Amino acid sequence: MLPASRRSCHLKPERALSKNLKGEITIVQIVVRNNNVEQALKALKKKMQREGTFREMKRRNHFEKPSEKRARQKAEAIRRARKLARKRAQREGLLPKRGGGPR
Repeated sequence: MLPASRRSCHLKPERALSKNLKGEITIVQIVVRNNNVEQALKALKKKMQREGTFREMKRRNHFEKPSEKRARQKAEAIRRARKLARKRAQREGLLPKRGGGPR
């Protein structure tokens, strides 16, 4: 939670530095409206989740052997390739589009 002096000021945006997958530093900016810090934290967590910051922090928590790193990167590449192929097949009409159905 933020200190009281920062919570009362709703005009200043909250900022967090994060690194993207390429190692470049990006600035994540969240605006706190009407002193609603909980909503701003929720938005910040969602952005960090989308960028993979939490996964990166968890991965850097312990040393990763070079062989494990190669295996992880290979698995990620395979996952990306499968996702791309699935999206391409959906676009071409070979597979039905996911979601959109009634719940």
